[in-house]
Amino acid sequence: MRKNYLLLVLIIGMAVPCLRAQELQANISVMANRLPSSVDHKIFQTLQGALRDFINTRKWSNESFQNNEKIACNFLVNISSAGDNNTYQATLTVQAGRPIFNSSYRSPLINFEDASFAFRYVEYQPLDFNENRVQGTEPFAANLTAEFAYYIYMILGLNFDSYSLRGGDPYYQKALNIVNNAPDSRDITGWKAFDGIRNRYWLIENLTNSKYTLIHDAYYSYYRSGLDQMYDKEADGRAAVLNCLNMLNTINSETPNTMVMQFFFQGKANELSKIFQKSAPDEKSRALELLTRLDISNINKYKQDLQ
Repeated sequence: MRKNYLLLVLIIGMAVPCLRAQELQANISVMANRLPSSVDHKIFQTLQGALRDFINTRKWSNESFQNNEKIACNFLVNISSAGDNNTYQATLTVQAGRPIFNSSYRSPLINFEDASFAFRYVEYQPLDFNENRVQGTEPFAANLTAEFAYYIYMILGLNFDSYSLRGGDPYYQKALNIVNNAPDSRDITGWKAFDGIRNRYWLIENLTNSKYTLIHDAYYSYYRSGLDQMYDKEADGRAAVLNCLNMLNTINSETPNTMVMQFFFQGKANELSKIFQKSAPDEKSRALELLTRLDISNINKYKQDLQ
C-alpha cells in the first residue's frame, strides 16, 4: 500500500509541472454571423473548441510557466465568406495583455486585426502544426494553424522582450520561419512583401531587421523600466516611458511609417495619456510633441488630455 501511495505521489509530482508548463491562457471566439443559414454553423463551435485546445495545451517554448504567469490573450475569428471544399475567408483579431508589477492592471501588448485569414476546416479534423514543415500537404488547411502559430510566437516574443533585453529573439525567429515557409496559394495573402504594407511579412521583417534593433530596447524601456516602476517610483517610470518614445522617434525619423511603429501604439492611447497627465510641464510638453508625431490617429486625444 505504501509503495502504491509513493508511486501516486511521484506521478502527481511529475504531472503538475507538465500541467503548468503551457505559456498561454487563450480565449477563442469564432463568429460566423455574416454567413447564410444554409451553412452549418455548428462546425464553427467545433472549430472554436479545437483552436482553444490547440493553443492552450501545446508547448510553445522551452520555458515553464506557473498558472499565474500564463499570458492572457484573445483570438477572434470573424468569418466573412465560405467557399468550396470547406474553405473560409475571415479576419483574425489578436489581443494580449502584459501584467504590470504590483497592480492588477494589464497593459495591451498586442491589439491587432489581420484582415487576410483564409483557411480550410473540416469538422473534427485534428489541428496540428509542425514548424519544420509549415506548408503541409494542403495550403488552406495548413494556413489555419500556421497563422495562429505565427501570432503565438509574436505574443511570446513581445512578452519576453518586455522582461529582458532581446529576450524575444528566439520567438521572432520562429515566426520568421513560418513566413519563409508559409502555405503558398494565390488565394492566401499576408505572407509576402507584395501582399501589402501592413501584413504578417512586414511585421516580422521589422522585428528581425537589424535596422530597427532599437524597437526591442523601446519595448523593454516601456514595460520593465517604465510601467513596472510606476507603483513605487512613478517619476522614474514616466522617464523610462518618455525614453521609449524618444527611441521610437529615432526609428521613425530614420525610416518613417514602418509597420512596427503603428503596431506598437495600437490600444495604448488611453494608457499613454494617463501616464503623462501628472507630468511636470516640460515632460508633458515633450511627451505631447512625440505622441502627436508618432501616433497620428490619436492626435486629438493626446491634445485634449495633455495640453
